[in-house]
Amino acid sequence: MGATKNIWTAMDVEANQAKQINSNNNNNSSSSYSTVDDSIPYSHLTVDTNLSFSVMVPRVIELCKDLFGKWKKLDDSCFSVETVSGGITNLLLKVSVREENGDNVAVTVRLYGPNTEYVINRERELQAIKYLSAAGFGAKLLGVFGNGMVQSFINAGTLTPSDMRKPKLAAEIAKQLRRFHQVEIPGSKEPQLWVDMFKFFEKASALQFEDTDKQRIYETISFKEVHEEITQLKELTDLLNALVVFAHNDLLAGNLMLNDEYDKLYIIDFEYGSYNYRGFDIGNHFNEYAGYDCDYSLYPSKDEQYRFFRHYLQPEKPYEVSEKDLEALNVEANTFVLASHLYWALWGLIQARMSPIDFDYLGYFFLRYNEYKKKKEMCFSLAKSYLLGSGTA
Repeated sequence: MGATKNIWTAMDVEANQAKQINSNNNNNSSSSYSTVDDSIPYSHLTVDTNLSFSVMVPRVIELCKDLFGKWKKLDDSCFSVETVSGGITNLLLKVSVREENGDNVAVTVRLYGPNTEYVINRERELQAIKYLSAAGFGAKLLGVFGNGMVQSFINAGTLTPSDMRKPKLAAEIAKQLRRFHQVEIPGSKEPQLWVDMFKFFEKASALQFEDTDKQRIYETISFKEVHEEITQLKELTDLLNALVVFAHNDLLAGNLMLNDEYDKLYIIDFEYGSYNYRGFDIGNHFNEYAGYDCDYSLYPSKDEQYRFFRHYLQPEKPYEVSEKDLEALNVEANTFVLASHLYWALWGLIQARMSPIDFDYLGYFFLRYNEYKKKKEMCFSLAKSYLLGSGTA
């Protein structure tokens, strides 16, 4: 199939940044500028996510005033703050502002969850955002602060897992994901899956829980077995010679938004984005049909998968995709599906120890790891059969 064409280059982004700097010159606040991008305001202020909402609000307003000079003298009554989402990683707030000229504007303030630096490379995320934003993905990055960022507000609603399998939406997700994979992000193009996986393993296998019940459950895990599974899977996927792209790596329903009025789909939140295997991004997306409840009976059927592949491979002529290309992507995606289970299983263990959010992360590990073991034989068999037929194995 060959390499895809890059649709947005570093030169394009630099030109776009120059425009942003010129437009911001008269509105600079006393805050400094982000080391990631000199055109993005930066504040050293932080907002504790453990605060009650009533205590948090004035601190969010103070933060916005510190970041954006044109809001500095506005009375606090000109600001309205509401919760948009309280997921299992971050807290999202919508801040509406009545400006001096009477205009009403809105921004999204994203507060990082406590200890998320254990599983998220924030520098990598911020590096990617400016290029993805310039290419039309996600919200525009407006400011960065001590424990979060401010982005433009997207007037749309998040999808549900059941939405993702609707034929029209599934086709649009496939098209958008192909375009996402065509964006070029400067820096190393080495796939990060196994680098991150082994980092997760190192952290997950050395935890100590204060809760004795959790510690007892944790000690039932055979990390020798988990390590062997990771190694075996890596050896198998290496034989696939899978295409490497800049991948989202977390394309669940909550990271897809739809504006019904304009029928526009948005891919958002690039916390886990990195250069990675195309098949991992697609296979991971298929796993997300199961939702947080991990109901894998909802995993897409072969027909649903092939429809997705067709719109991904040839958005303009989906039914002209060859059977050979469909089979290759099917094997690729359904082998990396296993890597998705291992990756998020280990992530769940780390979060079980580090995150204060009320979610059964320890139970999540077992849901994902058990599904890995359940699907392993079938997926390994599919890949090995394909490799034998192609003369690769």
